[in-house]
Amino acid sequence: MKTVRPTNGMELTESARLEPGVYFLPSGISILRSGVAVLAEGVTFVGANKEGVAVSASGLEGVSIEGLSIRDYYHGIRASQCTELSIKRCSISSTAELPPNTVFLDIWLPSEQAYGGAICLSACKSSTVESNNLQHQMNGLLTYGCSNLSVSKNDCNYNSGFGIHLFETCDSLFDENSCDYCCRFEPREGGLHFGHMGADATGFLAVKNSSRNKFIRNTARLGGDGFFLAGLSPDGEPCGCNDNLFEENDASLSPNIAFESTFCERNVYRNNFADRCNYGFWCGFSKDFVIDGNRVLWNRQAGIAVENGVGFMVKNNHFQSNGHGILLWSHFVENFREAYPDRDTSRDWQIEANRFLNNGIGIRIAADQDHGIRNQETPAPPEFRPHSHRIVGNDIQGNRVGIELVRSDRNTIRENRIHDNVEAGIRLDDSSGNEVVNNLGLRGAYL
Repeated sequence: MKTVRPTNGMELTESARLEPGVYFLPSGISILRSGVAVLAEGVTFVGANKEGVAVSASGLEGVSIEGLSIRDYYHGIRASQCTELSIKRCSISSTAELPPNTVFLDIWLPSEQAYGGAICLSACKSSTVESNNLQHQMNGLLTYGCSNLSVSKNDCNYNSGFGIHLFETCDSLFDENSCDYCCRFEPREGGLHFGHMGADATGFLAVKNSSRNKFIRNTARLGGDGFFLAGLSPDGEPCGCNDNLFEENDASLSPNIAFESTFCERNVYRNNFADRCNYGFWCGFSKDFVIDGNRVLWNRQAGIAVENGVGFMVKNNHFQSNGHGILLWSHFVENFREAYPDRDTSRDWQIEANRFLNNGIGIRIAADQDHGIRNQETPAPPEFRPHSHRIVGNDIQGNRVGIELVRSDRNTIRENRIHDNVEAGIRLDDSSGNEVVNNLGLRGAYL
């Protein structure tokens, strides 16, 4: 492999080792042939005015870029329609960024309007992004319409937008990445400290049919959100991010939500940490999730909060010192019902073998609520009341109230251990047809 000195606008058609040094290359370089390997230890490309791209490739196979440092471009590396691309051990920072403390982010921007960031991949397949330093800018990794990516061991911390972003990206593995402190502030009328902390910045963002991905042993702590999945477009198009697996991730310490996933189906959350946020899990209008073996501690409003959720399995989780352990409610929204007619209320949950300790309310299920805690101004027809939840084999101790049902019908509360809850073990308010049997520790009228 020959050694070459980078020049502005250089076009590479064969593999090369770049001569070490710092190079001012406003136009960057382009890779024009499949199979080209670029080795760049000790090489730094510097752009001008955070415009342009340092390294670009399109329609190629088997290209690799290793060891390159990049700063001050719009995108550090941009590749489209590439297969078996490999980006390893690169350090990319100071790419284009919206000014801090300004706007709420648009999570639905298409690829041609993508925000600035370290790496931007479009329609790339079977590619690897590994052990890169993608910190201190707006976005670490942006992916549009990609599949079968392996994204591992990257540092995407301290970004003001998204650590790792998926837009129509599927069948990919994201493991052992660090996307901490991805947050921003949007000021609003009222003074210096009035506004929204987070403004849709997040450690991991997945939108627009980003499905069948695996997120394993990542961190997304202290972000606007930790992991944020959205499955209903602004124009009302269903586009769920479905069948994703989240295992052994830590998304704690968000001012908002550790794991948000709305209008999605069949996502699995197993053995994650969701501590000390406003909400641990927020999964409105979602269906058939599994939430299993997670640690959910000290969340201000709720460990799990779900509006019009259907068919969840929630088991083996530890809920401690949250405002609510699990907070479920119905809220009739006509345009959402048109998009997802099967999610007209909260129903058919299995809540099994969890521990609820020292929460405000262990489990609350209520009809016609705003955020689960305030009555909706216009109640929905009776057929949209929550119903048919099974609460079985849980340990519910030391809460202010163990279980509270408000206008919720035909639920089963069976074989739970319900002890030492301050106000009531079970409280039923205008709820009918509920089966309450074989629970240990109840006395009198469910006190």
